[in-house]
Amino acid sequence: MKPIQVGLLGFGTVGAGVAKVLVRNAEEIGRRAGRAIEVKRVGVRNIDKARTAAPSGTELSFGDDMRAVVDDPEVDIVCELIGGTELAKELVLRAIANRKHVVTANKALLAIHGNEIFAAAQKAGVMVNFEAAVAGGIPIIKALREGLTANRIEWIAGIINGTSNFILSDMRDTGASFADALAQAQKLGYAEADPTFDIEGHDAAHKLTILAAIAFGIPMQFEKAYLEGISTLSRDDIRYAEELGYRIKLLGITKRKPNGIELRVHPTLVPAKRIIANVEGVMNAVVVQGDAVGQTLYSGRGAGAEPTASAVVADLVDVTRLLTADPEHRVPHLAFQPDRLVDLPILPISEVETSYYLRLKAHDQTGVMADVTRILADLSISIDAMMQKEPAEGEKIVDIIILTHVAKEHRVDSAIARIESLPTIAGRLTKLRLENLDK
Repeated sequence: MKPIQVGLLGFGTVGAGVAKVLVRNAEEIGRRAGRAIEVKRVGVRNIDKARTAAPSGTELSFGDDMRAVVDDPEVDIVCELIGGTELAKELVLRAIANRKHVVTANKALLAIHGNEIFAAAQKAGVMVNFEAAVAGGIPIIKALREGLTANRIEWIAGIINGTSNFILSDMRDTGASFADALAQAQKLGYAEADPTFDIEGHDAAHKLTILAAIAFGIPMQFEKAYLEGISTLSRDDIRYAEELGYRIKLLGITKRKPNGIELRVHPTLVPAKRIIANVEGVMNAVVVQGDAVGQTLYSGRGAGAEPTASAVVADLVDVTRLLTADPEHRVPHLAFQPDRLVDLPILPISEVETSYYLRLKAHDQTGVMADVTRILADLSISIDAMMQKEPAEGEKIVDIIILTHVAKEHRVDSAIARIESLPTIAGRLTKLRLENLDK
């Protein structure tokens, strides 16, 4: 049978990994797909640089005209690995207009333009597969779209950015400050020179947007996601959380609620006994709560050449298997039939309900705690635990840490404003959200 011809757009870390895996595992892949899968041509910005990254023993056709790859009548599947959104969107929509199937690892492209791309693919009768867009080599997209299709998904919580997870792990393990842990991540190549995209939650929010759409059958709504990064985290909070039996992770969390969907990325206290709390370094992990299956956990490498290439090639195999299938009987892009998506509201962060970690600096004098607890009680916020640290020698300011039961964010914010106005409180309070992830 004639091999499937792939047009690669981009030949960086992932693109070279895809070519390498296709060559090395050609026999296994062919046996699984039912026919060989070959790279027909590669579109790149720098041909000389791309040639140096090509697997030895291969003769790939490189060119700097990416539109020519998309327009080549002999290319069956366009594999978009260039990143970014504008050029990637143009090329993907052009491929779809040419009735070519698409595989992409571009989470930003889908989170921002996915609704338009999937609608175009549906109309053209072609597939857009994107396993590698979320959590690298972990097959979380397939699990949500297919393996858990019998379930009503209740919530998802995931460590889906390896850079931030490495930084938080390093801060906990070594007592390093955020700045020092970030410098170490950059030295090891885990963080970019400008790490904003990772440490401020943008990357995780792109991925979470995709997971939420598949889990709940809603359109992509990245612009409504709440983002809070880790750059202001203190090593004191890392230590205090540990003393209380928690670890701080940057989590992407999406939950189904009676009045809408929570879609939020922020540092989160997680009980240390949870498996996800013990996922360290650059590893990723996603917990899914389904009504029938309960909790399932997916963990592995969330980035890197071959882990991500593993997901890209799996998508290529899936497309190859389904090339002759009736488009109406393929797995829908977002798991639900396109005409059955529901436009549920994304809840503002003020309406989120969770538990909280509050750290305040107070003058070491009588009546402070009475004032604080009265304010919390007035706003119907109950205290789960409290810890007061001893002041440093010669100091009269102490750290007080309070863990609350579940409360609405706007009530907690109101309480914080009132507490900060007390004359016995020094400076701003630190607020972190806490998730038990037990049901």
